[in-house]
Amino acid sequence: MTSQFSEQNNDTIFQEAISALRRGDKARAKELLTLLLKTDQNNAMYWIWLSAAMESPKERAYCLQTALKLDPENLTAKRGLILLGAMPPDETIQPFPMDRPRAWEEKLLLAHERPRERGLRVILRSPVLRLASLAVMGIGLCVVLYFGVILPRFGPADEPPTNTPGPSPTFTATPTFFGATGEPTKVFSGPTPLDQFLDATYTPTALYVVTKRTSGSSEQYRIAFDHYEKGEWDAFIENMILLQRMEPEAADIPYYIGEAYRFKRDTSKAVSYYNQSIDLNADFAPPYLGLARARVMSNASFNPLKLIDQALELDPNLGEAYLERARYLISRGDIEDAFPDLELAEQFMPGSPEIYLTYARAYEEQGDEDKALEYAQKAYAADILNLPTYKLLGDLYLDREDYVNAADALRVYTAYEPGDATGFGKLGMAYYFLGEYENAVAAITSGEQVNPRGMDNYLAYRGLALVALGRGAEAVDDLEAGVREEPQDFTIRLGYAQAFYADNKFGSAFLQIEAARGLVETDGQKALELYWRARIQEQRNDIRDAIKTWNDLLKLDEDVMTPEMREEAEGRLKVLVPPTDTPEPTQTPRGGGSTSTPTPATTTPKPGATPTRTPVRTPSVTPTP
Repeated sequence: MTSQFSEQNNDTIFQEAISALRRGDKARAKELLTLLLKTDQNNAMYWIWLSAAMESPKERAYCLQTALKLDPENLTAKRGLILLGAMPPDETIQPFPMDRPRAWEEKLLLAHERPRERGLRVILRSPVLRLASLAVMGIGLCVVLYFGVILPRFGPADEPPTNTPGPSPTFTATPTFFGATGEPTKVFSGPTPLDQFLDATYTPTALYVVTKRTSGSSEQYRIAFDHYEKGEWDAFIENMILLQRMEPEAADIPYYIGEAYRFKRDTSKAVSYYNQSIDLNADFAPPYLGLARARVMSNASFNPLKLIDQALELDPNLGEAYLERARYLISRGDIEDAFPDLELAEQFMPGSPEIYLTYARAYEEQGDEDKALEYAQKAYAADILNLPTYKLLGDLYLDREDYVNAADALRVYTAYEPGDATGFGKLGMAYYFLGEYENAVAAITSGEQVNPRGMDNYLAYRGLALVALGRGAEAVDDLEAGVREEPQDFTIRLGYAQAFYADNKFGSAFLQIEAARGLVETDGQKALELYWRARIQEQRNDIRDAIKTWNDLLKLDEDVMTPEMREEAEGRLKVLVPPTDTPEPTQTPRGGGSTSTPTPATTTPKPGATPTRTPVRTPSVTPTP
């Protein structure tokens, strides 16, 4: 989609959106404000007015929070969030402005808060002045009709050329070389807040060609592209087929029909229409690029370089072709060869978030996490509605162990792309490391409901979260899958032992804690291994090994274990190794048969024993890694 609106046009559309709101036409207002946000996503005022067009409080809160993020001092956004309960009340924020309340705000003002009318407003209430103003308006209308409508009919009428967009915008839902798999099934049937923005996120590209259309076909073309901009592909195709009957020799028309079928993932029809376009004009570059994309979509192993090169040979300025070639090279591991194409693409498509995103993926493949994150953040700044950017940011933050930002990015991604199971898996992993165990379980369960395949990498984190929540018996299957995926991971192996312990399968727990012993790398891990080994051996009635293990745990430094672990070890040893009494020998006097009063016996503890105390109760919540 191209940037079609000048600043003046944006103001006109904005005023029309406000008028639609005031007359209660929220659907029209939402449509117009959505269009404005596609041209200026960082305009806080657009987001504030969009909140008034939303139906649910959740949607309104989202819009106002976005506005506040863009303009942290925006009082209107703060007032709205306070009224919605999304922000705590703040006495420093006045409920409503006192200078020029809008129509919908004025109704909420108290009587003493209403500004007194003065000056022209009072004068204009005069009936005489009203009658005079109506007369002037009537004369003006007559002049406009004469010079604007009647006279032009007698002069020549030149139809201005209609801009025909070139290669299609890069939609979030458009498969590229990274997304050429089948579309996942979405399990959430309810409406997703603001999904009208995210379903048609675009990357601005320059006009490819200017085609002059006839006066009869120009209106039909406009109607068709209204549907194109909204992603209404069936309606767009229907209108373009009507246009094709008017202009059967125009090569761009079948090309755009092919694009619509590609967006619908109907690759066979897309290929057919691309070929029609080439048959009409073999020198028209875009359909060759379209063929390359469609072929890869239907066959991931297809090599599109020949078609892309052909498109660039016909038009060396086709920026999207350089971008697609770079994507393919990255997917094949040819990172260094991709950078020159990215530089060329950036020359012809400056500021494109898709280019920044591809740079980020290239640097990620190279292992340069800092550069990858830098370009991913640039992609986010250029288009905050591009869902793949959120997914990549989530991956990069996870790699840096920045779980707070990872969870923030992946929450947005999964909210608007609920059909991606791995997104939920990664979100669950972030929640686990943040200690939000209930959320971790819920996220990974959601991913499993979407697509059980491919979730084995994340099931272990649900299992560990269940263990931490004291529901270890439910975690056995998840941690079994985790051990299959990561057999050398100490944390997963220890969690597997804990799950068997909670399920009263102490023999299996012992086998897993034995396996964990060989994976210990730090003193902290050693403490955990000894702690759980001692507990398991007690349940298996191997008291001798349990005593030895508790003693081995107490020999470690205090700072490598929790105070509860050390206290439990001391308490268990007092129970398992009770003290014994050893009386002193009685002295017999040399000179007679009388016996001296025996000295009271003292308690001599055995080696390794401690004084007797009341045993400490085992903590109900067992420390976990």
